[in-house]
Amino acid sequence: MGPARRRAALRLRGGGSPPLLGLLPGRVSVFPLFFLALLLGFVSLLWLQLSCSGEGPVPGGGQSPGGPRQPCPPQPPPPPAEDEPSWGPHRLALLVPFRERFEELLTFVPYMHHFLSKKRIRHHIFVLNQVDHFRFNRASLINVGFLESGNDTDYIAMHDVDLLPLNEQLDYSFPEAGPFHVASPELHPLYHYKTYVGGILLLTKQHYEMCNGMSNRFWGWGREDDEFYRRIKGAGLQVRRPSGITTGYETFEHLHDPAWRKRDQKRIAAQKQEQFKVDREGGLNNVRYRIESRTALNVAGAPCTVLNILLDCDTNETPWCTFG
Repeated sequence: MGPARRRAALRLRGGGSPPLLGLLPGRVSVFPLFFLALLLGFVSLLWLQLSCSGEGPVPGGGQSPGGPRQPCPPQPPPPPAEDEPSWGPHRLALLVPFRERFEELLTFVPYMHHFLSKKRIRHHIFVLNQVDHFRFNRASLINVGFLESGNDTDYIAMHDVDLLPLNEQLDYSFPEAGPFHVASPELHPLYHYKTYVGGILLLTKQHYEMCNGMSNRFWGWGREDDEFYRRIKGAGLQVRRPSGITTGYETFEHLHDPAWRKRDQKRIAAQKQEQFKVDREGGLNNVRYRIESRTALNVAGAPCTVLNILLDCDTNETPWCTFG
């Protein structure tokens, strides 16, 4: 291309050269320009940081010409700890049976992490995610969570993912005197019968072993808590409940929407008769499972561990474990 044609190519449609190009030499590489732009951006950000009320001198000494320097933008507070040793010797394993309720989990994990940290409860959240093709088995998942929670925790909370404590006076501390039912019938928004122990129940690991855990025979929704109440009584333990809580049925927020997420309340084969029996043989000693994966996650700054769990079922013993 000749010089005349090169100059014509640089002209704007209305005639004349672009103002910036008139200031540059004839041949300019794009890379030095790009580097210069980055350098100018970095210097601008640095000047902005030093010119606010943080560290750094005021140019020329004394007050800046415009008066006192503006405050720097506030830094976000660090997320609360989950395991501060100064909080005490005990550590809670929060066991959350789970399947396909991600919108509730995204609310639950950060909320409970901040709630427990504010109460100075050392804890770790275990999301017990059932990934097999059998019906949901809350009790077996809790048994698996107990076995997989490690030796660095000494008590558990069997905690529904759709139940959030709103009253900070609720006690999540080590239940040395016996099982402590946080979501008591006097406070739970839905269930008010005297033998109810579902929702949120705290136990020491020693007491859970004394009960041989929960029965593995309850596939589908419901009844496993009622059977576990009988196990607690059979182990000679006394259920304790909160006192002095004045918020009544507004003590918890229940996230579950029955119109959106139907519960599996079918009773298949002999399940209707079996659901009222006490399982005197099964529990921690015979839960059958495999851990597909163990993943450490951070949900909005709140740490948790997700266990993908494959439960196994003996269809001769509990044919109602399948959807067929």
